[in-house]
Amino acid sequence: MVRSADSGQTNGAGTSRAHRKADSRPRSRTVRAERLAPYILLAPSVLIIVALRLWPLLLGVNFSFTGDGKDNGTAVGWANYLELFEDPLFRGALGNVGLLVLLLPVAVAVPGLLATFIYLRVPGHRVYRSVYFFPAVLSPVIVGAIFNLMLAFDGPLNAVLAAIGLGPVDWLGDPGVAKFTVVGVHIWATFGMALVVFLAGFASLNPSLLDAARVDGASLRQSIWHVIIPSLTRTIQFVFVTTMIGMLTSMFGLLYVMTSGGPEGSTYLPEYYIWIQQGQMNRPALASAASTVLFLIMLVVGLLQISVLRRAGRED
Repeated sequence: MVRSADSGQTNGAGTSRAHRKADSRPRSRTVRAERLAPYILLAPSVLIIVALRLWPLLLGVNFSFTGDGKDNGTAVGWANYLELFEDPLFRGALGNVGLLVLLLPVAVAVPGLLATFIYLRVPGHRVYRSVYFFPAVLSPVIVGAIFNLMLAFDGPLNAVLAAIGLGPVDWLGDPGVAKFTVVGVHIWATFGMALVVFLAGFASLNPSLLDAARVDGASLRQSIWHVIIPSLTRTIQFVFVTTMIGMLTSMFGLLYVMTSGGPEGSTYLPEYYIWIQQGQMNRPALASAASTVLFLIMLVVGLLQISVLRRAGRED
């Protein structure tokens, strides 16, 4: 009887272990499936990025080391890059990139301040809210045509300046003025999207921080500098990077309509230079080299901006 009882206990323990093993298998499969789920969901996006972005990028970089014309498909090493940096038009385009970097804080501050006025409901905020997105719905061709009429030497803006005793300005014909004119028009035409991003960032701002600043007697400038900017660091980082990319890659239509790269090549940007070499000069390999340089510039500038803004956020 004792043996049979012991054997019964043994059989019962073995059965329970078998049940636990059977139960653990579905659980382990569930855990494994949960771990794999994010990768499975991301796989289509990753494949699309690799197929439509990274692979063409690598092909373009490889193509930039080949020749044009009679040397088409022949490896020429760094010859295209040497030709680029010997071309005064491309060097001028790179100089204009430096100008864009210097003007970038203005391009970010304009929508940031307007979003702040809307959020704080300062006098006139309803006007800002009703008209801020209007320029963003216009195509660059339409914007360029409108400002070509307004900024013509005998246009309405110079007529207003003449009426108040100021001489006319050659907004689009003076090389020293035209580049600032085009950038200013681009900022006006595109600040609406950045303003929407800032308004979304304000949704995550803790209102009690602003209330505490008001109680302590902080002015609007102090509230912006010590409360709003530190709280929106990530939003500002995003707007800085996307605005810079937009300036480098989305000004072609405006340049083409307003100045066509002139006067004297003063408004050339790498994007416009690439189009000239590819579409008019039939130099695809040289255009690929210029595209590679533009990509590296955007990468370096974006990383530097993120690094500087993160450091500033830690200090605050």
